[in-house]
Amino acid sequence: MSSARVLGVRVDRINLIGAVELVSEWVKQDKKRYIVTVNPEFVMQAQKDGEFRKILNQADLAICDGIGLRLASRDARVKLIRVTGRELMQALIKKGYKTMLVGSQSGIARKAAETIRLNLVGNPTRFNLEGISEPDVRAINKFKPDLLFVCMGMVKQEKWIVKNLAKLKVKVAMGVGGAIDQLNDPSLVAPVWMQTCGLEWLYRLIRQPWRIKRQLNLVKFAWLTSKQYLL
Repeated sequence: MSSARVLGVRVDRINLIGAVELVSEWVKQDKKRYIVTVNPEFVMQAQKDGEFRKILNQADLAICDGIGLRLASRDARVKLIRVTGRELMQALIKKGYKTMLVGSQSGIARKAAETIRLNLVGNPTRFNLEGISEPDVRAINKFKPDLLFVCMGMVKQEKWIVKNLAKLKVKVAMGVGGAIDQLNDPSLVAPVWMQTCGLEWLYRLIRQPWRIKRQLNLVKFAWLTSKQYLL
């Protein structure tokens, strides 16, 4: 599997089918692994947070979860393929693995579990927690999930996974903050034509105007990546 570097952050070149096949192999093994869903916001945060940048670069899999990354890689040797965290999460759940959803805000994980239950193929075990604490870690270990999806918001969820992975009895962990929101409210998912045109960010901004400050990172990202290739 080849990788590209976008402003110092590793992003792997892999499609959805390849990612699912890779995780399917991991679930059969004893080694613990974690996945990061890199997007322009992640990359920009990594510019000022060395710990976060290290977490991204040391991940077992770093998918390209952003049209901006794919566009930025056009001038690089490795052409990235976009795979959203939502797509990967749903595809893995449909495989029927023992899955746990955990969230830091009351009700988020529970509502997502109920939503997923309505759309699953098969009948995998589901579980969710309302907070993350030492008792929660013990609950996770009692359940021993193959897949652990953590929804605590970007950066915080990745740092929590890396901090706690060694003591968790899980096979694969992945932060899925935004994906959980979209599972709970499917209307937040942009129409296919907007996704194809790379306008998903605009749709989310229209639906959630409060994201405007976060969207400014996209402008900074576009400037830095274009500047990098122009120099």
